[in-house]
Amino acid sequence: CWPVLHSSGCHFRQTVWLSFLCLKNIRTFLKVCHDKFGLRNSELFDPFDLFDVRDFGKVISAVSRLSHHSIAQNKGIRPFPSEETVENDDDVYRSLEELADEHDLGEDIYDCVQCDDDGDDIYEDIIKVEVRQPMKMGMTEDDKRNCCLQEIQETEAKYYKTLEDIEKNYMIPLKGVLNPQEMESIFINLEELIKVHSNFLRAIDQAIMSGGNTLHKECTKKVQEGKFKLQDLLVVPMQRVLKYHLLLKDLLSYSKERAEQQQLKQALEAMEDLAMYINEVKRDNETLKKIGEFQCSIENLVMGLSVWTDDCFRSRYLFLFDKAVIVCKRKGYNYELKEIIDLQAHKMSDDPMNNKDVRKVLTREWSYAFYLIHLQGKQGFQFFCKTEEMKRKWMEHFEMALSNIKPEKGTANSHNFHMSTFDKFTNCKACTMLLRGIFYQGYICSKCGAEAHKECLETTAQCMACTDPRPKMVALRSYQGIPPPLPPGRSSLSFQSGDTLELLKGDPDSAWWEGRLIQTKKTGYFPSSAVKPCPVGQQVSQQVCGIHVLGVVCRFAGNLERGQADMLLKAHISGTYLIRERTAEAERFAISIRFNDEVKHIKVVEKDNWIHITEAKKFESLLELVEYYQVHSLKESFKQLDTTLRYPYKHREHHTLPKSNNRASAACYNFSFLSPQAFNAVPHTPAPLWSVFTPRPIAMATARYNFAARDMRELSLREGDTVKIYSKIGGDQGWWKGEANGRVGWFPSTYVDEEVGQ
Repeated sequence: CWPVLHSSGCHFRQTVWLSFLCLKNIRTFLKVCHDKFGLRNSELFDPFDLFDVRDFGKVISAVSRLSHHSIAQNKGIRPFPSEETVENDDDVYRSLEELADEHDLGEDIYDCVQCDDDGDDIYEDIIKVEVRQPMKMGMTEDDKRNCCLQEIQETEAKYYKTLEDIEKNYMIPLKGVLNPQEMESIFINLEELIKVHSNFLRAIDQAIMSGGNTLHKECTKKVQEGKFKLQDLLVVPMQRVLKYHLLLKDLLSYSKERAEQQQLKQALEAMEDLAMYINEVKRDNETLKKIGEFQCSIENLVMGLSVWTDDCFRSRYLFLFDKAVIVCKRKGYNYELKEIIDLQAHKMSDDPMNNKDVRKVLTREWSYAFYLIHLQGKQGFQFFCKTEEMKRKWMEHFEMALSNIKPEKGTANSHNFHMSTFDKFTNCKACTMLLRGIFYQGYICSKCGAEAHKECLETTAQCMACTDPRPKMVALRSYQGIPPPLPPGRSSLSFQSGDTLELLKGDPDSAWWEGRLIQTKKTGYFPSSAVKPCPVGQQVSQQVCGIHVLGVVCRFAGNLERGQADMLLKAHISGTYLIRERTAEAERFAISIRFNDEVKHIKVVEKDNWIHITEAKKFESLLELVEYYQVHSLKESFKQLDTTLRYPYKHREHHTLPKSNNRASAACYNFSFLSPQAFNAVPHTPAPLWSVFTPRPIAMATARYNFAARDMRELSLREGDTVKIYSKIGGDQGWWKGEANGRVGWFPSTYVDEEVGQ
């Protein structure tokens, strides 16, 4: 049985909490109207009248009453008359929500963490140094570098003095007043910080003096007594940490020809990584506060749950979390818990043809559906949305959540990775960078305990729990037992060039080694000169190379009319297909396929950085689309077309491509490259398949590291990717907006190198 739900109240504009917080603000407004302004409940409106824009006339009436109140009159606010709610008032405002859904506003998705401007001001006031003379044209690189060193030394000295002031003026006097737990909460890590920065300052002074530079100036200006409160001073350590990468960046720019350049680069990367970690911890703390507010608004959250077994259409409010969906029912101003759906036990499915049937039986407001199917055949769920765009967004976020729970590379290199929360700060085993945030920061292998970012799963070293201590060797040449092993009497191990062997016994000085052939499990002796150590990660690099070459080779040339495609395919068997460019049509590409006795033509739609033949299943490239329908029936999208893309009309051999068992690589041979002139491929350079109208980039960058998006607002990156930067609005919190590989989203600014001179 399928519970039938419709998803309202949650939209993915900024965060999953947008609707919840919006309703909370509306309720606060109504409470003030009742308690402070004396309006009766009958004169007010229901929170959902405003949120769902269903009785906006009543909202206007309430605001009108406020404008006539004596408090408003005393403020000089001009009152406005109340207009009676007419029968069709709802029609005037009904489309507001739909219009908002259609026009995706470009909010900064990370603005839930407000920038601590006050903290910055306090930091600048306490740690300020004498204004440096502007860099003059005649200054040498050494002069500029010395200015950077001077600023680092002076600001560090003032920061250390501030830590001492906190200890002397606050921590020591309060020890006799506060208990140990309170002292720990307020002055966490302060004693350790003082020790670390005392040694750090001493090392800076020695480094500067040993270089023959006497730029050190004694700090003579002390912080005025009582100028800063304790709460102001306690913010300084975090602000200081966030400044180091800026100082190091300046120093690195003036140290290009020095031996310590590589060390400075490593230091800069480490401090940028730490700054990202701090910002993510701050953002996660804000999220946890919102989760706490959300929990308080749900009744019976810890009670037992009942299960529905009917097909009734029910209005429910959904909250999508990392591993579960909370299904609630409205109960006054709060919510009542109805169901918790464990995402780990479900998969998502969509039947686009079913949506057409649904529209006949449901209201026009809720006619776009998708499913959550239980993996063991138990009760599933069907969800309905108002618009196709809303459905697409929900499905994208469900897909991202399911991908985070069961990552595609979760079993790479014999690991068994699962998403995990780490109580202490943890470094990724692959890239050594920090796992950012305070919950679900990354993944841990249940076999060997290795920790990693999602983007680093496939590059993490072989699972130690599964690694055989015996080294692997690859055959340089064939060996068939001649010459025989020495001393006489030993059995030989025959193999072919390229075979993989497991070394059982091998003295580096011996001409004969003992090993086991992986393919046959046979053991014996062979010449040590016939093998070499098996390269680590060879298979992965070949696959990546093959996919990269595919991106260059698989392009379309010319165009083909519908009638020409019919003539070409009629002589072929059912399941034969081709890809063609369409002449003067809005959709540039089409798939033509012979099915039974007819030739069917399917438009390929390019929209919002996606390529699809149906809204139910979208792809990043035409290659992915074709590859998918080679193994999945087109019946998923077209009920009467029960066939896969079985036989390409024309094979085009690419002798430069290495043979590979990789499914993506094999797909390149299944394309048909056609042009009107004898249907041969001709040189042509059309826009890429993923090209769409995009804003003009403000800069270009190259990805330094891999990054795996955690939700649909973020942009996945691979090392070496070219990135178009569209916005740096979130830069103060470590995020930029840009485009790579045909997709647009947010990514960590420290994961790219911005190109100079763009």
